[in-house]
Amino acid sequence: MHRMTARGQKDLRAKVKFVAHPDGRFEFEGRILRCAIGRKGVVEANHKREGDGCSPIGVWTIRKVLYRPDAGEPDTALPKEPIARDDGWSDDPQDEPNYNRPVKLPYRGSFEKLWRDDRLYDRVVVLGHNDDPPRPYMGSCIFMHIARDGYEPTEGCVALSAEDLEAVLKAAGPGDTVEIAAA
Repeated sequence: MHRMTARGQKDLRAKVKFVAHPDGRFEFEGRILRCAIGRKGVVEANHKREGDGCSPIGVWTIRKVLYRPDAGEPDTALPKEPIARDDGWSDDPQDEPNYNRPVKLPYRGSFEKLWRDDRLYDRVVVLGHNDDPPRPYMGSCIFMHIARDGYEPTEGCVALSAEDLEAVLKAAGPGDTVEIAAA
């Protein structure tokens, strides 16, 4: 898939490739950035389980970017949607119709709140893990988002500094992927 330039010409550059490594490296356009991954490292995607603290190994399509409007709209060609204070994401494997899907709060099942006080989800890049269709207990809420100070491990996501995440979003386009590597 080729992107179009501002003049409507095909952009023949190789697809942007983003790779998160278990040792905290994130490859992007020939650069090495720092990232955080799951607190228990990585696991083969078919062994990923809800709440295991692992990031799933694989190549995941970037689905869309969710963003807090008070943090400004991201500069990206990816599909993007503003989030609201009552937005969440179901991580309840017993709620099959809504598991690993956006939900409105209050919500009766378990969920991840998207509007966070710690601002880690000012940008939420939804990765296509276990979403077509979601299978209960196989993991949910696998996002790319802003890292905590000190790059503390995540619950299974990939996290970058706010500045690095903005650079990735600016370079990314529809159809691009993030690989969570085994090594």
